[in-house]
Amino acid sequence: MKISLDQISKRFQRHWIFKEISYEFSTPGAYAILGPNGSGKSTLLRIVAGMQAPSKGKLHHVMNGNALEQNQLFAHVSFCAPGMDIVEELTLREFLDFHFSFKKPLNGLTVKEIIHITGLQQSAEKPIGDYSSGMKQRVKLAQAVFSDTPLLLLDEPCSNLDQQGVEQYRSWIETYAQNRLVIVASNDLREYDFCKERIRIEDYK
Repeated sequence: MKISLDQISKRFQRHWIFKEISYEFSTPGAYAILGPNGSGKSTLLRIVAGMQAPSKGKLHHVMNGNALEQNQLFAHVSFCAPGMDIVEELTLREFLDFHFSFKKPLNGLTVKEIIHITGLQQSAEKPIGDYSSGMKQRVKLAQAVFSDTPLLLLDEPCSNLDQQGVEQYRSWIETYAQNRLVIVASNDLREYDFCKERIRIEDYK
């Protein structure tokens, strides 16, 4: 997969968050979008995902040499962010069954196997609303990492995770993301130290 940013700019009311970003992401590769809180890195990640439109500039997604339209992106993108909603009334098993009715699981994994990998077997039949914030973050990461998509977008992926959770995240990236396009928005080195390419939002103010 290849994603090209052509003079991408974003403005909220009269304030420009960033201006004229031209960049190219390609598979396989690991990229980090860096900047302090409020700098616009999460906004840029959502623009790359097709979830938000830029104020100026053009964005091009290409898969196997063919341009992808906006309405085709969903099948190719996995996304994880601290503020994203998950259906907390469902149990973990129900939520993953629902999620993977829309997205194909990575490497042919079953929901049972994914639950085992998360280490949440004992809580699989409990409503997600009863989970701790760290457990919820593991669920958000799991639905993204274990979806069979070429593009994996992670916004502050270790939010609310303890050290064991951080180590689990890093293990998942090493095992399940090597041949994918991974873009991480972060200001925490533990989340992106595997990323060889780095974009600093402050360079586009």
